[in-house]
Amino acid sequence: MFSDPIFILVALAVLVTLVVLMTGIGGFAKGGEFNKKHSNRLMRWRIIAQAVAVALILLFIALRGGIG
Repeated sequence: MFSDPIFILVALAVLVTLVVLMTGIGGFAKGGEFNKKHSNRLMRWRIIAQAVAVALILLFIALRGGIG
């Protein structure tokens, strides 16, 4: 499973989503200028990264015969 390229892409997409989410939460908790300047941009990036991760997860399941 760990040598499967699609699995690696799924793992990377989930990690990218986690990093963007944690950066946004950290900025929100700290407040200040960083939060004012980047909070909406980080939220958009998280939504895009999450959508890509979900799409890759569904593709992985579909290609491995997990659906139906």
